[in-house]
Amino acid sequence: MAEGLRMNRYARQEILPEVGADGQAKLAAAHALVVGAGGLGVPVLQYLAGAGVGRITIIDGDLVEESNLHRQPLYRMNHIGQPKATCAAEMLRSINPQIEITPRVEWLDPETISGDVADASIVLDCADTFAASITLSDACLATNTPLISASALGLSGYVGGFCGGAPSLRAVFPDLPTSAATCATAGVMGPVVAVIGAAQAQMALAVLLQPIESPGGTAGHPPAAPPGGGFTPTRGRGLPSEHESEGLANPLGQLFTLDARTWRTSTFRFDSAPEPDTPLPFIAPAQIVPGDMIIDLRSEAPRPFRPDAMHIDTTMLANLPIPPHAPRVVLACRTGLRAQNAGQSLQSRWPGDIALISLPPE
Repeated sequence: MAEGLRMNRYARQEILPEVGADGQAKLAAAHALVVGAGGLGVPVLQYLAGAGVGRITIIDGDLVEESNLHRQPLYRMNHIGQPKATCAAEMLRSINPQIEITPRVEWLDPETISGDVADASIVLDCADTFAASITLSDACLATNTPLISASALGLSGYVGGFCGGAPSLRAVFPDLPTSAATCATAGVMGPVVAVIGAAQAQMALAVLLQPIESPGGTAGHPPAAPPGGGFTPTRGRGLPSEHESEGLANPLGQLFTLDARTWRTSTFRFDSAPEPDTPLPFIAPAQIVPGDMIIDLRSEAPRPFRPDAMHIDTTMLANLPIPPHAPRVVLACRTGLRAQNAGQSLQSRWPGDIALISLPPE
């Protein structure tokens, strides 16, 4: 009886030659780690659950707000004030009770995320914040785990396949703006987020339905950032002939963009994008050690996030003397963007170790 229900549920996708019974079995055996259950995460979660991905872990520390509902239709009015992760899990279980859903009401933790990533078949970055995207990319690059990362803002967005043998987000987005808008400050259209999220889910399914091979070379060996408006990717060399074969093309190493204002879409490969030589890692506040020089760059905060942290604006950092033998400088801000830019500037005049912290909302 259960087998008959399963066959009926997935019949319309199993009939596809790109899926079939073998492909459906791959999906059932897969474990997707989804970080973020907001505008991007909602369509991603719905389509992964509907497709029969066997295990889905949801990480999100946020609560449902009424302003979310226009672009996050998985939630209902009675969910307002409740954790998104648990509400999403509840709704997904009603969509497909045959799969395993694990909600975790927490913010992404750089100290523990590597273990979560290593346990997943694929990671989907739906957090749409700079620090979360880079932290996931670093962990996926280190564990050779495919990462499908996306961002949507206003009337545009992108989705790409990173790591798992393809270049990382750091390689594709080497140049960062000094600041980045958010949905709260710049706005966003619900259907735009839905299109990007649906494309993100499709990319993930395409990866799960085929052997993962490196777009730029040997399988499992990476070649040689992030969300929001204003980021400029490094383009690759174009579409290699081996990616034009029939069936589901491997999306790792490919970026898809949408501009709903002009109704234009584009796609390009970035297989040859080089990894940066000295990336600045994100760490958790718990990973601060005695002797670290801690600098809180949040000028908008009334006080530093811990008593032993300096509290200065980014403009003051250029003239701040750094002890020549300081073991490490730790730069903290809300999204990680100011800390990243300040860290890159500090690298030009100080050769020591630098780490970054993205502080969760208070």
